Amino acid sequence: MPLKTVSLEEFHALVGTKFEPGPWISIEQDRINTFADCTEDHQFIHIDEEAAKQTPFGGTIAHGFLTLSLMVKMIEDVGVMPANVVMGMNYGFDKIRFLSPVRAGKRVRANVELLDLTEKDGGRLLIKQGVSVEIEGEETPALVAEWLSMVVCG
Repeated sequence: MPLKTVSLEEFHALVGTKFEPGPWISIEQDRINTFADCTEDHQFIHIDEEAAKQTPFGGTIAHGFLTLSLMVKMIEDVGVMPANVVMGMNYGFDKIRFLSPVRAGKRVRANVELLDLTEKDGGRLLIKQGVSVEIEGEETPALVAEWLSMVVCG
């Protein structure tokens, strides 16, 4: 389902808005293994279920960067965007903190707040979103981030 679009003026008025959380995404062992192969990060805590049982986590955990990477999917239906967006791209992060590991088999979802907007020349808009990735059934989020995106409006 595509994001709702609003005028640039309406979008500016939404700074400070916390949106409804996105849908849950399952972090299964197969996904973790695929990410390990893709990034060549085969640390045992991610892929060796028997060895990982002997750690304080009691089993395998997702790579922090896997959880971070899934934020794109987690927020695709969260919030609103200004009308007439031609394209958008990652611009970076002002902050990323990995607070709690995501155990294999858990579900995560994003909670998003629109923190700031800065209009740039050329029809560009720098968007700062606060994102907290919630782990189902746990108090501490997997991560918190201040995510910057640049969109070009036509």
